[in-house]
Amino acid sequence: MNALLVVLLTLVALAGTVTVLIREPARQAIAVGIFGLLLALTFFVLQAPDVALSEIVVGSVALPAMLFLAIAKVREQKADTDHEGQES
Repeated sequence: MNALLVVLLTLVALAGTVTVLIREPARQAIAVGIFGLLLALTFFVLQAPDVALSEIVVGSVALPAMLFLAIAKVREQKADTDHEGQES
């Protein structure tokens, strides 16, 4: 097995563990993006550039962006609910 592949697989395992252990949603979304980049690098080393490009788009850009939008929406709704509760 290639030394670079061993390093990448170790980093992927570490990034996956860190992603699961992070409790704050915004930081977890950033960790998911880093995890996606590491997976894309792994696919590239395994000579699958088409899969690597797909992983970059989906795992490193689209998924974290959707998570950030969802987190922002939830925080906005929570702020509106808290604001309405204070008026009553």
